[in-house]
Amino acid sequence: MQARSSYLVGIDLGTTNSALAYVDTQEPAAANDAPLICVFEVPQLVVEGEVRALPALPSFLYFVDPHELAHDNLSLPWDARPNPVAGVLAREQGALVPGRQVSSAKSWLSLASVDRTAKILPWGASNVEQACSPVEASARYLAHLRDAWNYRFAAGREDADELRFERQEIVLTVPASFDEEARELTVEAARDAGIENLTLLEEPLAAFYAWIVAHRHELKRQLKDNQLVLICDVGGGTSDFSLIRVRIIEREVRFERTATGEHLLLGGDNVDLALVRRLEAKLASAHLTLRQRNALQRQCCAAKERLLSDLTIDRVPITLLGSGRAVIGNALATELTREEVVETLVEGFLPVTAPDDLPARDRRIALRELGLPYASEPAITKHLAQFLAQAATAMHSDQGEGERAEQRVAEQIAGQTSQPAAHLIRPDAILFNGGFFAPDITRERVVEAVAHWFREKGKRWRPKVIVNEHPESAVAVGAAYYAQVRLGEGMRISGGSARGYYIGVQAGACSRRRMKCKPSA
Repeated sequence: MQARSSYLVGIDLGTTNSALAYVDTQEPAAANDAPLICVFEVPQLVVEGEVRALPALPSFLYFVDPHELAHDNLSLPWDARPNPVAGVLAREQGALVPGRQVSSAKSWLSLASVDRTAKILPWGASNVEQACSPVEASARYLAHLRDAWNYRFAAGREDADELRFERQEIVLTVPASFDEEARELTVEAARDAGIENLTLLEEPLAAFYAWIVAHRHELKRQLKDNQLVLICDVGGGTSDFSLIRVRIIEREVRFERTATGEHLLLGGDNVDLALVRRLEAKLASAHLTLRQRNALQRQCCAAKERLLSDLTIDRVPITLLGSGRAVIGNALATELTREEVVETLVEGFLPVTAPDDLPARDRRIALRELGLPYASEPAITKHLAQFLAQAATAMHSDQGEGERAEQRVAEQIAGQTSQPAAHLIRPDAILFNGGFFAPDITRERVVEAVAHWFREKGKRWRPKVIVNEHPESAVAVGAAYYAQVRLGEGMRISGGSARGYYIGVQAGACSRRRMKCKPSA
């Protein structure tokens, strides 16, 4: 089928990081018939005076003080005086000046209890001129990607108009658990960034599409008929669980999304906050300011990643500058150890529990930070058990599944004696996605928990783990591949809820209520 744009673009608009991948429709396919999908390296300010292209754009905004702008060292190639700034500098500098940093806009976008079109970010900010809404923050991330794209692909070209970001077919991912309002607000942000041809795709499906395109010639060796693939997608701020059923009909592999979990504000940010509280206990004699707590959270995040990725390091020093005039003299020093990080993860977020140990709805663990109502139960494994229980109930009662679904549940119930998990549906394979699962220990703990729930007496069983080689860009890559699937090339997952949004281009005449949408599947 003839492509409708020069490029097919996939965007992962993440809570912590955003990424973009694309297919050049004029380039021939690779030798193995797989589309050539490239990850776009995003130019951004990393420190004052230095612009660098990186594979991800941290989802942070930093409102620049007029004094900082006067120095002319915050220029981007396409904007001499950006305000606010997005990316690495916004993440690092904003941690020192929390009143001017916007973070977790995606989590706010899903929060129905606030006006998501009001200038409420940074949370608690008193200066309305240096504030924005969750919708506006999302639009600014997309605008940065747009401007960076146009600078690289369209600037100075005779055919610049055809190559501009706004003219491409774009697939933008959202959490599977986003409700309709959150999805429409995401579309509004895309419209504000000038996007004309937009399709929304659920993030877990995008991650699975990335796996499909990488293994398209060996799918029948990887998975068997009627197996269930669990997608565990945990990022910086949200957790998503989905189940996909494998069908092999007349030697053709097909996939069907069969279950999606509830929206959970729970992810890597919560681990960082737990580590902050742990270090605050070490510094019991000190009263930390908001700026110091934000700086401590950023240092905890960096130290956590370093300790879990480099086993030659067992502790990382943490230093906080003082406040007021005695910035250096009142500096605070402590350290974060690998043992503390692992203990926090294992005991607080990934405990191996009994299959009937589900989240307690009335439990409160002080996980509410910066106004966001994070899940009161931090144990991700308990939320996973609840999802598998709900999926078992739904599959057993869904008449549309017919006898095969009932038979599968019955087969799983039979023979489970030492650790009965009759109320859970058993996944045969797990695909992990999201930055939370970058360390080996996080993936292994989930596998251990699932194996524990379905352990039979005298037998050892573990779910198969299937892997995206580059998880940090998998969602964007899968979204770009799905853009090609929509053109009739590639393998489609049925049962999803992707939608195409066709956004009016008349200036000033378009509102969210005027957007036309129809299912894209």
